[in-house]
Amino acid sequence: MPREFSRTRRVAELVQRELANLLAKQVNDPRIGFVTVTDVELSKDLKHAKVYVTRLNQEEDAADKEQLIAALTHASGFLRRELSHDLNLRVSPNLRFFYDTSIENGNQLSKLIENAARPDIDAKSKG
Repeated sequence: MPREFSRTRRVAELVQRELANLLAKQVNDPRIGFVTVTDVELSKDLKHAKVYVTRLNQEEDAADKEQLIAALTHASGFLRRELSHDLNLRVSPNLRFFYDTSIENGNQLSKLIENAARPDIDAKSKG
């Protein structure tokens, strides 16, 4: 039996795909670079969107993350206008950008697990 998804979730996935496409092909701000849209959360009335972004394979400090969010916020009017043309929605959502730290957190957790397991592996290889 197929799973049913809410309209809000379907539209959020569509917004995520379109934003990723727009950021890759039409936004030429060097502060943004190669950014990945990891998730979009839409309000029930589709008027507000929280857009979570990250950059893969790149170590960034807090200033870099703030600069990225500032650049995306600056481009949000353009992105919103392009979304309204591409998606044919009655209401184009107001975009708020957030840096997604889940990938960084996952990498840190993997390193901790690897370091914790290393003594066990070393003991087995010696014995």
